[in-house]
Amino acid sequence: MAVLVLLMPVSRCLAEDCGSVVVHYHERIPYAHSTGNSVEGLTATPADSAFKKSRVPFEWKNTPSKRQMVIIEENNGCDCAIGWFKNPDREKFAGFTRPLYQDKPQIALARADNAKLHNGMTVDSVLSNPKFVLGIKDGYSYGSFLDGKILQHKPVTDGTTGENINMLNKIHAGRFDYFFIAPEEAESLIESSGLPKQDFQYVIFSDMPDGEKRYIMCSRKVGNEIIEKLNSAISENGEK
Repeated sequence: MAVLVLLMPVSRCLAEDCGSVVVHYHERIPYAHSTGNSVEGLTATPADSAFKKSRVPFEWKNTPSKRQMVIIEENNGCDCAIGWFKNPDREKFAGFTRPLYQDKPQIALARADNAKLHNGMTVDSVLSNPKFVLGIKDGYSYGSFLDGKILQHKPVTDGTTGENINMLNKIHAGRFDYFFIAPEEAESLIESSGLPKQDFQYVIFSDMPDGEKRYIMCSRKVGNEIIEKLNSAISENGEK
């Protein structure tokens, strides 16, 4: 697969350590999508700006999300991936920049005719109910709050290695009741699926906290010097 290469003047030590950083993304509107000669979106645009402002040479590469995690953990090259949540397990093998973006509070997507689910429910009441089947992505983090609640209640689940579009299709087919998603992504996901929007409902929880922050996650070979350069550029962009 072709990659987009952007070369910037860099210090001699950076050029020797990492001639170019491979920045992994996958097509996921509104967070990241290819525009032909670049990648844009809620996490891709600030990441692109940070690499350019910090003068770290980089190339975009479209890589499935599960493969991204394997690449970062294997630490065989100078690799980063955008839009990932930070948690203690990942910090054991990866470095993280300052956050690029913070999601809105997560919702659940469900079929519109699923009367068991409705606005105002609590996360605990849904996850602890054995009549509800939760769709989850294997090896995926839903953020510290939801990861902890899922571990606590051990709900009935239907796992998949596919992307969110596969999970949406399973919801529509009645394979499970709901899955968690940031509201920023829900509308564009339904639009891209070609399924009728009226077939789905957004379930808003009464106790869902603020959304998770999304970061650039890098292999250890990238090193702290590059991460600090990216952090300075992210701060200049006004990211918190």
